Amino acid sequence: MKIPTIRTALLTVSLVSLGLLACSDSSDPEVDDGGGGGTPGETSESGEPLEGPDQPPGHHRMVRALAQVADRSAADNPYVGDFNAKIWGAKLAALPESPSAQRLSVLVNLAEAEALQGKERSVISRLKAAYKIHHRLKPPLPASALNEIRYRLGVAYLRYGETQNCCARFTAESCILPIQGRGIHRDQEGSRKAIRYFTEVLQSRHSSAKLRLRAKWLLNLAFMTINGYPDEVPQGYRIPSSVFASQEPWPKFVNIAPRLNFDTFNLAGGAIVDDFDGDHLLDIVSSTFDTRGPMRFFRNNGDGSFSERSDAAGLTGITGGLNLEQADYNNDGHLDILVLRGAWLMKAGKHPNSLLRNNGDGSFTDVTFEAGLGEDSYPTQTAAWADYDHDGDLDLYVGNEQVGETHAPNQLFQNNGDGTFTDVARQAGVLNGRFTKGVSWGDYDNDRFPDLYVANLMGPNRLYRNNGDGTFTDLAVELKVTRPKAAFPTWFWDFNNDGNLDLYVGANRGQPDSLSSLVESYLGFPCDDELACLYQGDGKGGFVESAVQLGLSKLTLPMGCNFGDLDNDGFLDFYLGTGYPAYDALMPNVMYHNQAGKRFADITWNGGFGHLQKGHGVAFADFDHDGDQDLYVQMGGGATGDKFNDALFENPGFGNNWIAIRLVGSTSNRSAIGARIRLMVEDAGRPGARSIYRHVNSGGSFGANPLRQTIGIGTAQVLDRLEIYWPTSDTTQVFEQVSVNQMIRIREGAAEFEAVNLPRFQFPSE
Repeated sequence: MKIPTIRTALLTVSLVSLGLLACSDSSDPEVDDGGGGGTPGETSESGEPLEGPDQPPGHHRMVRALAQVADRSAADNPYVGDFNAKIWGAKLAALPESPSAQRLSVLVNLAEAEALQGKERSVISRLKAAYKIHHRLKPPLPASALNEIRYRLGVAYLRYGETQNCCARFTAESCILPIQGRGIHRDQEGSRKAIRYFTEVLQSRHSSAKLRLRAKWLLNLAFMTINGYPDEVPQGYRIPSSVFASQEPWPKFVNIAPRLNFDTFNLAGGAIVDDFDGDHLLDIVSSTFDTRGPMRFFRNNGDGSFSERSDAAGLTGITGGLNLEQADYNNDGHLDILVLRGAWLMKAGKHPNSLLRNNGDGSFTDVTFEAGLGEDSYPTQTAAWADYDHDGDLDLYVGNEQVGETHAPNQLFQNNGDGTFTDVARQAGVLNGRFTKGVSWGDYDNDRFPDLYVANLMGPNRLYRNNGDGTFTDLAVELKVTRPKAAFPTWFWDFNNDGNLDLYVGANRGQPDSLSSLVESYLGFPCDDELACLYQGDGKGGFVESAVQLGLSKLTLPMGCNFGDLDNDGFLDFYLGTGYPAYDALMPNVMYHNQAGKRFADITWNGGFGHLQKGHGVAFADFDHDGDQDLYVQMGGGATGDKFNDALFENPGFGNNWIAIRLVGSTSNRSAIGARIRLMVEDAGRPGARSIYRHVNSGGSFGANPLRQTIGIGTAQVLDRLEIYWPTSDTTQVFEQVSVNQMIRIREGAAEFEAVNLPRFQFPSE
């Protein structure tokens, strides 16, 4: 995403090609907007009707506050409001109908505003009218202005075709690049008209180099949708097929979401996968940027299906939220949920966040105000939990978006141990005062105390070292981890299993020319946008930036992100949900396979991961208990019409062994966030032990994995040694000769672990 701006004249600024909204819910009656809660008539296991629980005053106060936020959105939210369309509509009505440069400019601006609302047919009509006016003007406008209109029309028709096909006829292959099989459009009118206008842009001598790159990319996508790539693409405009070739062989992961009836046709939002009802089955919670859009709770039924229980879970009226995080903040054994709101909206984004307390009976209560988290509301989409002071309960750091006159310091909420929090950010020295897009906790210097990385979009990033006395010192400059300047998602992890935390920082400038930069990168040319950074921990409290050497030399523009071990080889892979708000920002989400900690290989294409829709909340999780991790991705853009269905990519399996570990703190926080796991194993046929390391958290800064750790161990037949280090108590538990391919529960301080029965099941076949 980028910060919203208002462009007022076609001839005074370069037009940002927003084009037509994807998957408008206003143009096709077959498309469901995903509203509503639980299934009517749903009953509990006892046969009693499921109804939303009675809630205390604080919960109802939040529901009222969110309703007011939604009411204001029509006037102050440029992504979902209609105020711009009304302004430009009134200007058009006041103009004479005769052709003029002013009328052309107003038509284009009105088309852009209506695109944000999903008024597809009207958008195309406005742009075609502008196209005709341009040819009738005397003297004519510059040819570059005509090419901008042509490009917009191409985008408009391409996205219209997407709505009529990918959305209205959603299949497992819809919008998966390279488009083939059931992803080919049945109704090809939109794509064929898009081809016409993109071709006109490319044939014109007056198209800028960057506009030509964008048009060339989208032209090839349009030909894919009609099964015309590569043969029917004119040779001079063809993207080489080598661009869509993975760097190593990889089996295909199929998007099985269409079989599961998730009914999540939403805007951008968050996603958590975890066990929220204590049955050891992994449930799904998702949210949406739409201020009127509901949170969704999908209960895992343990038979390959899910049931929506949003109303029964008490989520009725708990709307909006661009990101979600889970943790047991009150140490009662039940995972609670944090909802983050207001991102990208500056002063208009002072929406309250929500702390949803898990009641232990399948329902949640909003306790934000009672907990002391609702006193100040700032625009945000990122936060992370950690016990930074080692008192046994989880504290919360919230990264806010401070820019211009918007006062939005970051917040460090110290847990008081009684269900309430106190903001101590100023005393701790972690206010930041910049436009924060990602935060992550990790003990990079191995001194027991979790440190804090803050990724900023419009200023240097920070690495706050925990001094162990309640204060922090920013060492980012000293440790040379301030880049990239356009930072976005971030996380700590140990990608090479050397026992030292490494740091990934994604970059996403998200400007109009970012798509052309992406195409340059795919074609092997230098590009203007920044690449991601991967800072490799050196074991001495320092870092070495190694992204290019590790194979991460391509522009990716990530928003959502997370990591997991797809092939159970013990090394962490990662997935990037890509994009930015502009509606020509059609680019594949990206999957990287970790090659034994020495290099990363792009397996996007062979693996079937190249979803073209904007990717947000990402979670790796073993839903079906077969030991390998599947991938859940919350999809959709920021504006009303830019919705799409979420994806669940099923892992086909690799035959490697695994162990699932759920840690339960006693002296430490109950969630065990911050605990460290070390496995020592010996692969069959390969003499010599190796270590595999995990640090307990929910993964990246945009999307939440389960807190229980599913860890691949390759061909090892047994865990020779399992170590659990608890930083709060500064103790280590050791277990030897542990059987594999099972889930175990380890309580802090216990001499033995407990085996947990995980019934295996299969997802429904087509």
